[in-house]
Amino acid sequence: MAEIRIRNTNERIKGNDNVKAFLEKQGVLFEHWDTDKLPEELREKFVLSDEEKNQILATYDAEIRDLAERRGYRTWDIITLSEATPNLDELLKKFESVHTHTEDEVRAITAGNGIFIIKGSDDVGYFDVELEAGDVISVPENNPHFFTLMDNRQVVAVRLFIETEGWIAHPFQDPAFQK
Repeated sequence: MAEIRIRNTNERIKGNDNVKAFLEKQGVLFEHWDTDKLPEELREKFVLSDEEKNQILATYDAEIRDLAERRGYRTWDIITLSEATPNLDELLKKFESVHTHTEDEVRAITAGNGIFIIKGSDDVGYFDVELEAGDVISVPENNPHFFTLMDNRQVVAVRLFIETEGWIAHPFQDPAFQK
């Protein structure tokens, strides 16, 4: 179950309904997919073959296609990050700077967890969205944010895109942001 931490106040928001309501006010889509659908052997596996990635995509095909139809996404894939990922620290440095995109950044977590740090409205400021398996989030285009891993440093997620080349990050300098 996702949890939010507002950075300015350290306030925490818990419970799917509360998280969804808060994110909706910030223009961020939040949904939850049934993790029981995923075969048990894939629920905590972070190094995946192409066949296993395709199995995850097939398991959530109806959910992916529904989201794609509603939001205009045209392509999707699986990303896996763990200690087994070559150059993980270098890759995370690329992710861990505030940026924007010209399309939504979508993640449906199927295993592990991660954190989106998102710039909210002026009265909220930056907030963290801690995600776990089943959580689906779509950060709107041009909204400053970044994604990183939690302490266990492992995640598997479905990514959805409008552009078939995937998204390109545009650096966003913000003196108000503090790590």
